[in-house]
Amino acid sequence: MAEIILRIDGMHCGACVKRVSQALGAAPGLAVKEVRIGAARIESDQQSAAGQAVEALAKAGYRAHLEEALAKN
Repeated sequence: MAEIILRIDGMHCGACVKRVSQALGAAPGLAVKEVRIGAARIESDQQSAAGQAVEALAKAGYRAHLEEALAKN
């Protein structure tokens, strides 16, 4: 399992937080742990999780990039 922290551009309000949460929650294999303005923390056991998350957010209209990925035991 890996914890992934994403930085997300274009989030300005609670509605953005909800939209990002929904986009990440709909992506298969991702567990949303926290979403706040400008960032999200997810967990996954898939190697491609960060790419999937960035793609899901792009479809929702947000630009994201990987800030950190930590392996969890």
